[in-house]
Amino acid sequence: MNSPQRPTLRLSSPAELIAAVPHLLGFTPQASLVLVAVGPQEGRVLFTFRYDLPDPPDPTEAATIVEHAIGVLSRQQVTVAVVIGYGPGPLVTPIADAVCQAAPGAGVALHDVLRVHEGRFWSYICRDPSCCPAEGVPVGADDPVARALAAVGPPVLPDRAALAATLAPVTGPDAEAMARSTRRALRDAVRLAETEGPRALDRAGLSAVQAAVAACRNGRPVSRSRNAWLSVLLTRLPVRDDAWARMDPAHRDAHSRLWTGLVRRAQPGYVAAPASLLAFTAWQSGNGALANIALDRALADTPGYSMAGLIRQAVEAGLPPAAARLPMTPEEVAASYADRLGD
Repeated sequence: MNSPQRPTLRLSSPAELIAAVPHLLGFTPQASLVLVAVGPQEGRVLFTFRYDLPDPPDPTEAATIVEHAIGVLSRQQVTVAVVIGYGPGPLVTPIADAVCQAAPGAGVALHDVLRVHEGRFWSYICRDPSCCPAEGVPVGADDPVARALAAVGPPVLPDRAALAATLAPVTGPDAEAMARSTRRALRDAVRLAETEGPRALDRAGLSAVQAAVAACRNGRPVSRSRNAWLSVLLTRLPVRDDAWARMDPAHRDAHSRLWTGLVRRAQPGYVAAPASLLAFTAWQSGNGALANIALDRALADTPGYSMAGLIRQAVEAGLPPAAARLPMTPEEVAASYADRLGD
């Protein structure tokens, strides 16, 4: 594996790959099917994606998952993959068998097909009892690969629900204060539009975006009042698109913190834009699970939100982080909206 924020590690066994998977996903998978796409020559991990296992097993749902998984591998021209099912045999084996049957027809060689459950793993491919005994192989609780990844990356969360909780709306006094700040921001926005026209909102929004992006990149917090003002102005498409154009992947961790904070604090009706921007930065980081959770928040807030729909199509197609290119530069965004901004 090779990424800007992780060491280059050589994975030489199924146990080491299993130790790495939670760090690749950001959480420990439960009742899941995980596919790890592997480069055919250098054996580099290209990308990883996960599905919830049908529980109870459902042949129709399993067929849909397998069709999508094989389709992702085919579209990305992946010819080698490892399949890992997490859960008891009756849950994992039917869908693992279905993947094994479908992969050869798509030109995908399965390097291994594994099952992980209760601290042990089994291989569906290896029949050698000396390395794959019937009772399974213990999963190392303190694997060197896991230690190396833990030293440079964020902590692994216990499950996907814990990841979703990181985007849950704030509650209590923080939520009440944000609601008051948002009402004030709305009054200020209405007053600005009435006195200077709607284009003034776009200009104010561009300033707010630039200030927030600069603050997050320099490790400075964004105040509640500025978050409220930003959430209101991001409903303006020139403002949102300017923010989108500033999502330089070199600063994706800082951007993720900015949009996570705003997603958690934005009031109903103002979540879609920051959640979509968070989904984009998560995709840039290869964090498909976080991207999908952010997209769920965006579409629950504003059904049919176009930016969220576009990013969801890309993530569901398994497009790699390299495909998360910026749509335009800030200057090109400004030019495209020149008529509205009066420039």
